[in-house]
Amino acid sequence: MKPLLTLIGALVFAACAPAAQAQSVAFTFDDGPKLGPTPRLTPRQRNDALLAALAKHRVKAALFVTAANGADVPAGYALAKAWGEAGHALGNHTMTHPDLNDPKLSLAQYQQEILDCDKIIGTLPGYQKWYRYTFLREGNTPARRDAMRAFLRGHGYRNAFVSIDTSDWRLDDALTELLTKNPEADLAPLKRVYLAHIRQRALAYRAMSQQLQGRDMRHVLLLHHNLINALWLGDVIAQFRDMGWSIISPAEALADPVYQLAPLRAGQSLLLSMAKSLGTSNFPDWERLHDDGDAEILALAAAPE
Repeated sequence: MKPLLTLIGALVFAACAPAAQAQSVAFTFDDGPKLGPTPRLTPRQRNDALLAALAKHRVKAALFVTAANGADVPAGYALAKAWGEAGHALGNHTMTHPDLNDPKLSLAQYQQEILDCDKIIGTLPGYQKWYRYTFLREGNTPARRDAMRAFLRGHGYRNAFVSIDTSDWRLDDALTELLTKNPEADLAPLKRVYLAHIRQRALAYRAMSQQLQGRDMRHVLLLHHNLINALWLGDVIAQFRDMGWSIISPAEALADPVYQLAPLRAGQSLLLSMAKSLGTSNFPDWERLHDDGDAEILALAAAPE
């Protein structure tokens, strides 16, 4: 019972911490920089568009690099370097994005992916000893979970948790499919659905934070280095500010004591992990937080041509 009591004590500690003056969120992006092709924008144009939106809105973010997506060659390395030169943080997201829960993948292989990625990104400006689990999966057995936690501690990494998980990747797939079929397609319906999705996730996770901790935590938002954000990141940022949220840096967000927790049921959003560890699911939109944007995909399918 000691681990559970430790968790509950940490939750009490987090609940007693000083509340933020306003609801806040930090922006983080996984899987970049990607050199693969997409409709409308080249890899450099996508990267430039993301950085331009962040600069316009004066947001400092973090890019979690999956090195084999591009940073392991000069063209992609230059795109990643541009993030550090712009004042953003860069963290580790493995070489090839393997799944820690894959029974065919050894712990040694997974850990080597992290070390190999570090050899590349450790030379970049803005590099931080932050690790973001692939698929937000922290091990499907206690032994694997604990071994990875020991590995990260031993190598000086901090777990760069997510509190607001999104399915932007699935809506990005829908966007790419739409533009591949029709380069001149009207994107307004998809944009509305995407912004509604981000809003729903933000409000649901905020409610979960308030219920679990009795306060507004400093949230960490998970997005991806992809086409949908290259097109509409500025709108996502503006929507958060219109909702009354302040935008802070990832370092400021991760300073919230809640990110020191180590839930027993690790994986996905930190808030979902906390709730599962405590055996509770009585939260607004609980089911929606487990899908992959299913409601939005259905809404797009039902929209008139």
